Amino acid sequence: CEGASQKFERDDLVLPSACKSIDWKGRKAIQLSNGMIELTVLTGGGHLAELRFATQKGRRPENTFWEAPWLTVDPDDSRFQKLANAYGPEAGKFLAGYTGHALCLDYFGAPSVEQAAAGFSIHGEASTRSWNAMPYPNPKEAACRWDVQLPQAQLRFEREIHLGNQESVAYVEERVHNQRSTDHACHWVQHVAFGTPFLSGAECSLRASALRGKTSSVGYEDRSLLAKNREFQWPFAPCGDGGEFAADPDVDLRQPFSVKGRGFLAGVQMDPKRKMQYVLAVNWKLRLGVGYCFRQKDFPWMAIWEENCARQYSPWNGRSQVRGMEFGTTPMPPAPGEGFPGTKLFNTPTWCVIPTNGVKLARYLIFLVTIPAGMNSIENVEVEGDAICLYGADGNSSFSIPAQGCEAFLAAE
Repeated sequence: CEGASQKFERDDLVLPSACKSIDWKGRKAIQLSNGMIELTVLTGGGHLAELRFATQKGRRPENTFWEAPWLTVDPDDSRFQKLANAYGPEAGKFLAGYTGHALCLDYFGAPSVEQAAAGFSIHGEASTRSWNAMPYPNPKEAACRWDVQLPQAQLRFEREIHLGNQESVAYVEERVHNQRSTDHACHWVQHVAFGTPFLSGAECSLRASALRGKTSSVGYEDRSLLAKNREFQWPFAPCGDGGEFAADPDVDLRQPFSVKGRGFLAGVQMDPKRKMQYVLAVNWKLRLGVGYCFRQKDFPWMAIWEENCARQYSPWNGRSQVRGMEFGTTPMPPAPGEGFPGTKLFNTPTWCVIPTNGVKLARYLIFLVTIPAGMNSIENVEVEGDAICLYGADGNSSFSIPAQGCEAFLAAE
């Protein structure tokens, strides 16, 4: 792509270990570092907890992922069940360990009656189990593999992450192995969340290659910012209660935290004309952005969820501002009583199928950017050759970050 390109100087950087075990706020984690960025992954639940620029001149060191403001622990911690009980009967196990970017597999949302009776929480088993980490043999390589067994679902999940050499890009490959003797329909969602202090109010914005959507049929805690069960064209969704608590009858979903004390849930279809999709969060005051690029065939949907000090109960306690931009195979958690795998929305399946004793693969990129001076809007992101390109509103102004082989990585089977 044409336009300015960010080049990263790193002669003054020291990289003591590209992949190392660390303690992250009392939890076991693996930290990957290439001298440019640091990515921290918890072995308890597999959550991506931190993504930041490494400390260096001209780069902001803020964590771009949302951090849970309450105490979280690993699933094998003696305090885990006590916290799960305190955080709620349905979501407690998930919230006791969750922060940042979580994996939802093999269901998204509430467990079935049978699953709940067996002690499972929302969003499946993966986020409440201990993952096995397998660093690469070369300690200088910023890469690691993880796997986790999901016995109730009879699935095995693998994730491999490597950081590009002298790049602010993480390359992620995931595989789901079906250990059943029949095809298995399931949900597979990347539960990505941004929040304060990185994502705040008017100084921030969100962008995505979305096309159209539908609001939740059940609202949000009786405090929904959006009207229930309504279709809309991205990025404007109909406001609830006739717009009496908002300035406009439509809510711009690109702007986070517009009405305090409200929240919402909606599902959006990613643009089916694109092979590669993106989601981007930018703090314009910090000139810092974080984004994902992923394949339409892997993840054709995104669940958009926002909590803006609406939930008064534990552990939320009316103090959290967090926006979920959760791309996956499913537009939003099914409402109570909805069947599974469910019906299509906008003529697009809302689930995926792992074949009998087979494997399904997905790939995506995670990247950090420093927004150059003079760039005041970003309206598109493309993966082109060896670069991730970000385009302004006029389609001409642009800048790029190096990402060696990124287009080929996403195109490979």
